[in-house]
Amino acid sequence: MKPDNRPDMTVNLAGLPLRNPVMTASGTFGYGEEFAEYVDMESIGAFVTKGLSLKPRAGNPTPRIVETPGGMLNAIGLQNVGIDAFITKKVPYLRTVNTPAIANFFGNTVDEYAEMARRLDDIPEVAALEVNISCPNVKLGGIVFGTDPDCAASVVAACRAATNKPLIIKLSPNVTDVVLMARACEDAGADALSMINTLIGMAIDLNKRRPVLANVTGGFSGPAIKPVALRMVWQVAKAVKVPIIGIGGIMNAVDALEFMLAGATAVQVGTASFINPGAAQKIAEDMETWLIENGVADIKSLIGALES
Repeated sequence: MKPDNRPDMTVNLAGLPLRNPVMTASGTFGYGEEFAEYVDMESIGAFVTKGLSLKPRAGNPTPRIVETPGGMLNAIGLQNVGIDAFITKKVPYLRTVNTPAIANFFGNTVDEYAEMARRLDDIPEVAALEVNISCPNVKLGGIVFGTDPDCAASVVAACRAATNKPLIIKLSPNVTDVVLMARACEDAGADALSMINTLIGMAIDLNKRRPVLANVTGGFSGPAIKPVALRMVWQVAKAVKVPIIGIGGIMNAVDALEFMLAGATAVQVGTASFINPGAAQKIAEDMETWLIENGVADIKSLIGALES
């Protein structure tokens, strides 16, 4: 234990020091400022912005969120203010917070990804980049970057050449072999992997005989996907050397600590923030309490410590 008998909660994520392993997931925490009245921003390890693109996006028509048993479906459509408005309207807030801000971004072509990486590399308030590769490549007939190892590697390599900041690749679970995807990203220059992104799902209104979401399908998140996410983190952690950020159904400290045992260096809290806007802070506090109660002096000792 540290001199004050509190455990060491710090972790190092690809060269980025975090006060604790708890981060917020992209798309669930706005640009940070929206949650400032609900969360002590300096109680968490880092926060991830809503996904950014070169130009603003209005997103999909409504309804675009629906609660389901054990989770929720969203088809927001990557609505965001665009990189220019992010720089002028959102970055000033980042200067006021002593917590790393990680910018999530995406593109429809490799060139767009590279341009976004270049633009974000010039912003000192952005500590690291998280690349959403679950987007279609318009130049290749709509193939999703995150489902093809060669496409994913091309994005990672282009972004790697465009930035010196830590580069985190967010992996899709909607693949045949997640380990193959992870290795392709690592080989192309990824510094870390965040996993998993949402599963594809849908909901139906029986009486209307119509899909509930205007987009028909959406991203499925929440407690129901945790077993899938845990399995994928465990598989990939054994196959790559770069650190992993575990995501998927983390609702409490126990969930978060299980991901660390499976091999995650850090975790992201997403859907839980829709239920309790202060969820990330509570999870971080409860993780520390668990360490104290169980005599664990350093949270890093739990990373990949699953016995099997």
